[in-house]
Parts: sequence; structure tokens; C-alpha cells
Amino acid sequence: MQFQNPPFSILEEKKLYIFDMDGTIYLGNQVFPFAIRFIKNLRKAGKRVLFFTNNASRSPEVYLDKLTRLGFEPTMDEIMTAGDVTAEFLIRHRAGKSVYLVGTEDLCNNFRKRGINLLTGAEEKADIVITSFDTSLTYQKLDDACRLIREGAEYLSTHPDFNCPTETGFMPDSGAIAALVTASTGKVPTYFGKPYRETIEMICEATEMQPAEMCIFGDRLYTDIAVGKRHGVTAVLVLSGETQPADVEAATDADKPDFVFDSLDDVDRMMF
Repeated sequence: MQFQNPPFSILEEKKLYIFDMDGTIYLGNQVFPFAIRFIKNLRKAGKRVLFFTNNASRSPEVYLDKLTRLGFEPTMDEIMTAGDVTAEFLIRHRAGKSVYLVGTEDLCNNFRKRGINLLTGAEEKADIVITSFDTSLTYQKLDDACRLIREGAEYLSTHPDFNCPTETGFMPDSGAIAALVTASTGKVPTYFGKPYRETIEMICEATEMQPAEMCIFGDRLYTDIAVGKRHGVTAVLVLSGETQPADVEAATDADKPDFVFDSLDDVDRMMF
């Protein structure tokens, strides 16, 4: 790969370091020890850390438990998901609307805790249908979602990822489920999470920092890298997950990351 990184000092000057999770700091339940080391070193240097995942199938509390168990020593205010961004959009811009959510029970409970009115799917109409990464997906859920969308419901999706990386390969993610619904209804959802503007807006509000003060580390060009490139955040690709060197070479200049490393191990060794 011919990609050449700019001066490393650009990264060293950042104040907030945002980390994708799956494929970046761990793979399924397999932790990357160098990621733990790097994040600990960042904290020692007075840097702030945020864990952001598009995987909305689990609540922030579940991610807190997982990151703690893996050794990252997170605090609750350091964790954010695409589900949080979607729920916040509903609260601010669709207050009181009825919602049919195709998602895990964990995600549904997260929405209910925020006061969002969720339907069962048996209703004749809904104001909004949301699909997400749902490991409890059934044909009935898909049928209900498609029927309600055909009846006029607005269609949203928590995030556009097509595949979720695991220790044994990839499994269909939110974008794959949305593609099925789109094929049946002809309706393309409005997506949230990375790479969309609402994600950076929520991070800015939660951290009181500006995009120029941030960098984001991730393993996907079309989500992690794109959210940085589109919204003024320095975007760092690691090749420990989905993206391969050939994908970087094939990307347009506008879609290429600002930095590329094999893993966070390289970044840690250069910075500390």
C-alpha cells in the first residue's frame, strides 16, 4: 500500500480520542491488549477518551460491563452508541410519535427508559418504523415493519453497517436488515450513527469539544472514517477489522483516511 501518513504531531495535539469498538479495540470477546495499553497511556497523558459504537444491539450499560471486563476501565460518560443518537433524535424531533422498533430487547428497553412509545407491531399504523442490528430478528418482525412502512410510517435506521465483525468472520448487521426492508417496500431509511452529522453533534454536546479537537479510530471506511472526513474530525483507520489495504487504495481522495495504521499498537508505540 502506497498510503503515506502526515506528521504524527497532528494526532498528538488532539484532546479527545474516539474509539470504535468491534474490530478496533476488540474482536467479539477477543480483546486487543495493545488497545488497553494505548488507552491507559492516553489517560495518563491527560487526554479524554470516548467509546462509540454503531452496534446498537446492546445498551450503554452492557458495553460498560464488557469494556470493564476486558480491562478498559471505562466510565459511563465515556460510552455512546448509535442507538443513543437515534433515541435522542426522536426525543428532540419526533416527541410523542409512535414507534415500531425492530431491535433487540436491550435496545427496546433503552428506548423505553427514555420515554419513547414503542408499539408491538400488530397495530394497523405507526408514525415511525426503526430497524437496527437485531440478533432476535424474526420473519414476523420484518413483515410488520414492511407493512407499517407501506401504510405510511417514516422509516429510520440506527446505523448503516452491513456486517458485524466477530472472532469467526462477519454476521449480517443493521444495513443488511435495512436493505431487505428497502427491497420489499422501496423505502430507503434515514440512517443515524456513524457517518452522520447527528453523531458528531451529540459528541460535541456531551464532551463540550469541537471537531478540530478530536480524532476517531476505526476499522471501516464508510462509517468510522467517513464520519471524520465529512465533519472535520481527524480520521484514523486501523487494519485490525473489516477494511483491507486494497480498500484504501480504491477509495477516492475524499474518502481516504487521514492516517492508516496496522493497529492501535503502532499508534501507541509512536506516541508513547
